[in-house]
Amino acid sequence: MTPGAGSELDRGIFVSPRDGDPSTYDAHLDAGWRIGSGVNGGLLLAVMGNALRARLASLPGAHVDPVTVSGYYLSAARPGPAAVRTRILRSGGSMSSAAASLVQPGGPDDVENERERVTALATYADLATLPVDVRTTAVAPDLPPPERCVSVADTSPDFLQEAALLERLDLRLDPACLGWMHGRPSGRGVVSGWLRMADGREPDALLLLLAVDALPPVTFDLGLFGWTPTLELTVHVRAAPAPGWLRVRHATRNFAGGLLEEDAEVWDSTGRLVAQSRQLALAPRE
Repeated sequence: MTPGAGSELDRGIFVSPRDGDPSTYDAHLDAGWRIGSGVNGGLLLAVMGNALRARLASLPGAHVDPVTVSGYYLSAARPGPAAVRTRILRSGGSMSSAAASLVQPGGPDDVENERERVTALATYADLATLPVDVRTTAVAPDLPPPERCVSVADTSPDFLQEAALLERLDLRLDPACLGWMHGRPSGRGVVSGWLRMADGREPDALLLLLAVDALPPVTFDLGLFGWTPTLELTVHVRAAPAPGWLRVRHATRNFAGGLLEEDAEVWDSTGRLVAQSRQLALAPRE
């Protein structure tokens, strides 16, 4: 299946321009993208990325592919209506830059006031026109084939209930990273596996914004369980991904003051590095 309106992801990140305000796009955050009670941070970036794509598509250059997106998470987004406010900072040339804010209505007792959930800065280009020269010292994770990895569909029902978005993903985790499932976390702070959409939607640049935040948090491999809220997430899209499975690796090297970084690398089916990210997150309390 190619990217289209019928896929789970395209419905999840769908935005529509608001009448009379071409800079604002309305969205609906579906409960099927939850982690705990909040909506997954990667999905939120993809919603904002889709709004920026729509805003930039008609401007000089027609830059519709995110090259870098940095999001700051101000409060937990909940399922329900949302809006993305966009602002063009520069357009034309080889790249364009823009800002976006995702907001939601206040609570039942505060419906008149909006709450900002995420604010982001982004640079967009046309990935098809960028140089194809690739030089990297990064090495793709050496994973068993997908059929020999552990599908999250076979994990604990309680785990799936707390991570609804996993039902929309075909995620196969490397058995070498799953000691935490059996009470034996390795302490290395690494989680890796194969990823594709469960409905067969092929990857594109917007899916990469989700992929960097789709695996279980690396804190599980440190023996720390519970919510790991993202404070900041920066994604670099290096190339348009080829069809097929994505290989994803998350790792952390530093844990201090109740904070940790989580670095992600995403490789496409041709073995090309197509995305990198770093996020700063609050660790669960022991």
